[in-house]
Amino acid sequence: MQAFMDALNVFIIDAAAQWWVYPLLFALCLIDGIFPPVPSESVVVALSALAVSAGVPNIWLVMVIAAAGAIAGDNIAYLIGRRIGSNRFRWMQRPRVASAFAWARKELDRRGALLILSARYIPIGRVAVNMTAGATGFHQRRFVFFSIIAGISWSLYSVGIGALAGQWFHDHSLLAAGLAIVIALAMGLVVDHGLKLLYKRKARKSLAAEDAASKGAHSRTGTPVSH
Repeated sequence: MQAFMDALNVFIIDAAAQWWVYPLLFALCLIDGIFPPVPSESVVVALSALAVSAGVPNIWLVMVIAAAGAIAGDNIAYLIGRRIGSNRFRWMQRPRVASAFAWARKELDRRGALLILSARYIPIGRVAVNMTAGATGFHQRRFVFFSIIAGISWSLYSVGIGALAGQWFHDHSLLAAGLAIVIALAMGLVVDHGLKLLYKRKARKSLAAEDAASKGAHSRTGTPVSH
């Protein structure tokens, strides 16, 4: 068993040292921006753990390429949404769907930076937000700016997790890569849950503010507020 693990460890390190790792990493991060099932984050943290524990691949290249792929993928999702629009298909014209698009655009106008930055850390969330931004006409220059910040911060975050795991298990590259993936998945669940709570809290505050403003307007005009 030990011989098998040693052989597997050598195989993974040899694979991580190959030149094709970098274009493959870029492709995975790009595709992940439009097709969530592609596990780009797991690959980034695993390669980062190997970079620290085994010396390959180059951790700085992993960081730059992961950020570039993420930024490219997010902007492709935006362009897809922009091309499709928010009313091209019949199902998009249904009241509930149209209302969802209207809500998303309203949220993007109010807190576009927070929404785009935080969505990058949620696989399905980032695709939904980025495509909605394009479909509802969110300003492209603003989106590109926010997506660059989001891609860089996500890359730093993912590489940081991998580097930490690699430092803990410096002499066990396979274990370091596996631990990095587990930590990344756990952190992803924590971030997802935390962001949902944050959005719900902000939504309640916005609703309360709108209700107060509506009551104030009615009181000034003398019109009774209906309940």
